[in-house]
Parts: sequence; C-alpha cells; structure tokens
Amino acid sequence: MRNNNELSHHILPNSATMVGICIMVISIIKGMPPDTVDYFIDKALAIDCVFFMASTLLSFLSIRLEKYRVGLDRWAEIIFIFGLA
Repeated sequence: MRNNNELSHHILPNSATMVGICIMVISIIKGMPPDTVDYFIDKALAIDCVFFMASTLLSFLSIRLEKYRVGLDRWAEIIFIFGLA
C-alpha cells in the first residue's frame, strides 16, 4: 500500500538535517575573527535556519494530522525550497 504522505517523510529528515548544518556553520563563523562578510553570512544562515525549522514543523504536522495533510505538505515543500534558495 502506498503511503499518502511520502513527501513529508522526505522533507522532515532533510530539513532537520539542514537546521543542524546551519547551526553548525553559524557556530564555526562565530569562532572566527569578526568581519562584515561574516556578519552577513551569519544573518543569512539564521534566516535559512528559520525556514528549515518551519519546514520541519509543517512536515511533522502533516504526518500527524491526516486531515490537513495536503495543505501542510504543500507549505512544507514551498518553505523548504525557499530555504534551499
């Protein structure tokens, strides 16, 4: 039997991994001497991390709340793509 929310099962682990990567890179940058480029990279990664956290939450809710699955899947995918961009 085919799983109805296969997309969420792919988005959830990948977006959670991307949150971890963003946080790791931010902590590495914080250990370097301050620079304006580092400031912008830090802020861009922080915004990116928020996108991936929202995508993680929406994909988790899509798995748990079958009634709203289609809409939550769509938003999780859109926000994940914005995070990748």
